[in-house]
Amino acid sequence: MLPDLAGRPVAQESRAVFLGAYGHLFEHSPWVAERAWALRPYADALALHGAFMRVLYSAPVEEQLAVIRAHPELADKVTQAEGLTEDSAKEQASAGLDQLTAEEYARFHALNRVYRERFGFPFIICVRLHDKAGILAAMQTRLANDKDAEFDEALTQVGKIVRLRLGDITL
Repeated sequence: MLPDLAGRPVAQESRAVFLGAYGHLFEHSPWVAERAWALRPYADALALHGAFMRVLYSAPVEEQLAVIRAHPELADKVTQAEGLTEDSAKEQASAGLDQLTAEEYARFHALNRVYRERFGFPFIICVRLHDKAGILAAMQTRLANDKDAEFDEALTQVGKIVRLRLGDITL
């Protein structure tokens, strides 16, 4: 059984404990964990991640879009000033996005703006798997995608982010 933060099997935990442990994994979208609760028990963290992703992919497009839009723009000074979630702050710092030069901030800001105008949602990438140069290159490359392809890629990236966040809890 997958242990919770206290080492007890998740299948035996209350809904409140489950949501307390996993509700934050999807940026400002605890409904994913709420719905995954009904799919328990989980053999391991991989099975739990699979349940989360089944919930996300089976949700209506409007709810999927809400999950995507709940993510902050990368290296955005306004978002940083207003406060990122603890997970997002750590992840952006891991790629050095909290210590950009003025020129780098300007480049991220410009690409964020163009991306949002083109697709209607923020650029999402699992920043823990990239450095800032790789993130900038991916932003530029993915601007060539059509909206459906980019929507699908955003959901894929959300899945990668959640997998790593879940690993932080279950290790």
